[in-house]
Amino acid sequence: MQVKTLSNSTIVWSQESAATLSAEAFSVDYWQQHNNVVGQSKGRYTTWFVQTDAQHHHQQWVLRHYWRGGMMEKLSRDAYFYTGLTRTRAYAELALLALLYQEGFPVPNPIAAKIERFGLWYRADIIIERVAKAKDLVAHLSKTALSEKHWHTLGKTIAKFHQRGVYHADLNAKNILISENGFHLIDFDRGEIKPLQASWQQANLKRLLRSFNKEQSKQPQLQFTTENWQQLLAGYNTINPIATE
Repeated sequence: MQVKTLSNSTIVWSQESAATLSAEAFSVDYWQQHNNVVGQSKGRYTTWFVQTDAQHHHQQWVLRHYWRGGMMEKLSRDAYFYTGLTRTRAYAELALLALLYQEGFPVPNPIAAKIERFGLWYRADIIIERVAKAKDLVAHLSKTALSEKHWHTLGKTIAKFHQRGVYHADLNAKNILISENGFHLIDFDRGEIKPLQASWQQANLKRLLRSFNKEQSKQPQLQFTTENWQQLLAGYNTINPIATE
């Protein structure tokens, strides 16, 4: 992880292609001015897809601002208490992604993050590489069923993360991407490496199941069944049986 400090901002990067990024590049306005916004994803807040220039080999990047949730959102939409650079949400997520990407886990390639200080507080943004030709699992299942083999593979994929001690704070169906290259997990905000324990692994799986059921309540045509969940668990069990015992 490399760091450069500007007037009131710090830029952290793990890819050399990001060494020349300015603070402005972490604002969607910058990319809109250059006509390089190529899409967006709307959840609670908008995530932007941007096209980089030739220097970056025409990659597409994902630009995401850190927004507060829950009760704290009423106090501030995007300000976090600053307790040190490595403890910021953006630095921690970038560092975790960099580690997992280097180890060959199916996560997006992390590019850079910006932490902007103001008094005792900070705001933050992160840029990661967009997974090519991928869609989230909810979008996929709304039109197409997964085979038993795919459900097995997804279970194995999640189990490998758990065996490494990777805790995903928001493991849900929309944070799983599917492409011709398989499955990727995204959005590792508040994620961390934890000691191996069945309790948090089981909680992670239950969160995912609640997510599938919630999405199906909103989209009855969603291609998800109890049998599919058992297929996912069967795949998971071949790698990490402790969490489903």
